[in-house]
Amino acid sequence: RGILPQALRRKVPERRDAGPLPQVARHDRQVLMLAGCVQPAMMPTIDAATIRVLDAVGIGARIAPGAGCCGAVSFHLDAQDEAVAQMRANVDAWWPLVQDRKIEAIVMNASGCGAMVKEYAHHLRHDPAYAQKAADIVALVKDVAEIVAPHAELLRSRLPSGTRASFHPPCTLQHWQGLRPLSEQLLVDLGFELQPFADKHLCCGSAGAYSVLNPDIALELRDRKLGAIAVGSPDVILSANIGCIGHLQSGTDTPVRHWVEVVDEQLRRAAQG
Repeated sequence: RGILPQALRRKVPERRDAGPLPQVARHDRQVLMLAGCVQPAMMPTIDAATIRVLDAVGIGARIAPGAGCCGAVSFHLDAQDEAVAQMRANVDAWWPLVQDRKIEAIVMNASGCGAMVKEYAHHLRHDPAYAQKAADIVALVKDVAEIVAPHAELLRSRLPSGTRASFHPPCTLQHWQGLRPLSEQLLVDLGFELQPFADKHLCCGSAGAYSVLNPDIALELRDRKLGAIAVGSPDVILSANIGCIGHLQSGTDTPVRHWVEVVDEQLRRAAQG
């Protein structure tokens, strides 16, 4: 982190301890989780928080050996053959558990990855060895908010009220997957006081590799987004995609976190009394 140019340094967060993980195999309900490539290295707390929050509602989350990058980064850089190879590798890693019906969903906690994996059936549709497998996998893909939402009441009883927050819905969450209403309602149900802000539908400027390849426009979009958010004076800015989180954090001192991290921290504090 210290050797990076200043423009990139603030995009790389200080590494935080991911914390202990529960024994998830004890649960009857099991899901797969995509760890991805960027998130385990830059923000491992997001994956750990996801595992603990799902554990709190009786769901075991595991990562399949051999699964890796979803392919989105390669697609952003127009390395499409590489992206398709990564898709096939993930299908191969997940398929045995999908085929044996040992998992009920494949959970995504980065909306960019979720959007990409939901396109696997399209990109592999002409591959006779993978087309049907990809279609079956896509049918199981869920954002973590979709998994947690039915359990909001259970979690709410263990969470504090009144955390003043602004939720930035990533483009891949609200436009690509249509999950902004569900995500915002979940946060309200969990006790967050969401602050409205203007132009919520607009991009924050991260856009995959865009903020690195087109920094001037990306910074303009970031600053406009942060200016709109600042009107509500939130204690924390919540989002659902690592790219947006890092990009927004580079322009503000207000903490920018994945919502599942904050919920996890609140649950852990409550458990400690």
